Amino acid sequence: MHAPVGQAIGHNRVIAACNHAFSVTFRVPIEELLGKTFQELYPTQEDFEKTGRRIAPIMGRNGTYADDRIMKRGDGELFWVHVAGTTLTPEDPFAQTLWAFTDLSTQRKVNSALRGSMTPRERDVAALFTQGRTAKEIGKELEISHRTVDIYRTRLLRKYGVSTTPDLVKKLLSN
Repeated sequence: MHAPVGQAIGHNRVIAACNHAFSVTFRVPIEELLGKTFQELYPTQEDFEKTGRRIAPIMGRNGTYADDRIMKRGDGELFWVHVAGTTLTPEDPFAQTLWAFTDLSTQRKVNSALRGSMTPRERDVAALFTQGRTAKEIGKELEISHRTVDIYRTRLLRKYGVSTTPDLVKKLLSN
């Protein structure tokens, strides 16, 4: 309960228990979080569903998953968070999970205008580029061709007005 990092226990993507740091991170009292779906902490229902589809096979294979993503606080503010999860039931990845959430908002700001112009797949690709992944690694994780990843990268380069992947990552991580 007193860990400095937000922690939550999930049962089928519903918050079964959480600690004080989780409550503070998402700006929602613990008693209002319990029994609620994690979907309420995502920017959109589509983000929630897409994230679930993307990470379930990975958790089923590896037992764990981690990434940096944009989530939503109880007051509606979007912010960057590092999420790390472990499943106790790889055969049904979301049946019993333990999640840790580290608030990254002091290090990364959400550029809402540009983020809003990204497609959900562009957001997936952008998030993985910010983790230092290559096009081949991203393709493998998202189960798409690395050439398709290159197409998304080209679109993102144009949207952000940069010409290289390192410049894109800098732009994604800055205001």
